[in-house]
Amino acid sequence: MTNRRIVIAGTGSGVGKTTLTIGLMSALRKKGLTVQGFKCGPDYIDPSYHTAVTSRVSRNLDSWMLTKENVLDIFTRGSEGADISIIEGVMGFYDGKDPRTNTGSTAEISMMIESPVLLVVNCVSMARSAAAIVKGFQVLSKGPNIVGVIANKVGSEGHFNLVKTAIEQECDVPVIGYLKREMDIEIPERHLGLIPSIERGELDPFFDHLGDLILETVDIDQLLKLSQADPIVTKVSTSLFQRKKESSIKIAVAKDAAFNFYYPENLEMLEAYGAEIVYFSPLENDPLPDNIDGLYIGGGFPEEFAKELSDNNDAKLSIKQAIEKGLPTLAECGGFMYLTDSIETTDHIRHEMVGIISGEVKMHTKRVALGYREIKGRKGNFLINEQQKAKGHEFHYSTFSPKEEVHHAYETKGMRGTKLEGCLKHNVVAGYTHIHFASCPELVEKWIAYCKKIKEH
Repeated sequence: MTNRRIVIAGTGSGVGKTTLTIGLMSALRKKGLTVQGFKCGPDYIDPSYHTAVTSRVSRNLDSWMLTKENVLDIFTRGSEGADISIIEGVMGFYDGKDPRTNTGSTAEISMMIESPVLLVVNCVSMARSAAAIVKGFQVLSKGPNIVGVIANKVGSEGHFNLVKTAIEQECDVPVIGYLKREMDIEIPERHLGLIPSIERGELDPFFDHLGDLILETVDIDQLLKLSQADPIVTKVSTSLFQRKKESSIKIAVAKDAAFNFYYPENLEMLEAYGAEIVYFSPLENDPLPDNIDGLYIGGGFPEEFAKELSDNNDAKLSIKQAIEKGLPTLAECGGFMYLTDSIETTDHIRHEMVGIISGEVKMHTKRVALGYREIKGRKGNFLINEQQKAKGHEFHYSTFSPKEEVHHAYETKGMRGTKLEGCLKHNVVAGYTHIHFASCPELVEKWIAYCKKIKEH
């Protein structure tokens, strides 16, 4: 595993972390290096950029959902074979679960993986004041290792030199480069067509251009020096990825532009505990693969492809019939929406879906839910029972209106209290919550055991 790693942190959201991260990844690829991407926190969109730029699957590092042992395990696994790991932060450097501590923050993750940190500062309308900002980030907490700064949105090379002089004098760290504000290089809006755009390669020219700009104004050789860190000493007793059982069942996973929000670890843990993964595409009207014993439909953008999904009757009928026969199924967020009677898009058009869960989904223009969730199962949930806990998050723009009494799948606890969430029906566990399996490996074992039980009967 490489000992080169660097966290790209921001003073706050919107300072340009993602733009700079993918630009640095592209620039390093142009230098002939193998780059591994990571993203702090529960985000599916930014890792899709990383994956497109590096040609390696980006992974999430989350210190609230996962233990330090899990974070190190995932980081070690992902970094294998890479020349450098680039870790993109979330929100501001110290922002996390609790305003009084570093819990769940980029700062905490940087300390867990013992990584140097580059701080991205939006330098619009300031010069010496930028040094005050950097100094504040240096002294707030003793643990993080801020080794350098990148100045974003500077007005000119002259403006950059003012900022650089002030920060290097007052903070004793190098300012290794900049991007100008008039370059018009904001990354494309994270709209709902993003994933298919990436998969079609439409953003490749943008990534390439951004890498060239970074090579012009950022000292990549200095970045490589700053990224050199001590080897990580892991104390992982049993890796999440270590094969525990030979394959005994097959689980079908919906994977296409409509359904693609999966933590890589979730799928790898299923394989480690004895499942063979078989992919299929509802968007391509694929029926379920033959001889499967379980079904996993993750989140994504079913509303973006509502008409196509509605028209694809072979896929819908295949899924409905298999579920009605008892196929153990997990459906998260977009997958949950797909299993309902219909999705009403923001243009007020109703599109028929699979029709397993009696009720309608309505899309809204404003976000309905966002945040971490502690999860307990409800009676009848084959994945997680009432005594077990897992962790995950919610992020969606839709609401579900049931047409019959709902047997809820989970009890979830978030910032605004506890609520009942999701739906149990047939052998389906469905809900808006995205679960990270590493937060409760027992649910993987339970799912596979349940699949085997149904298969044998």
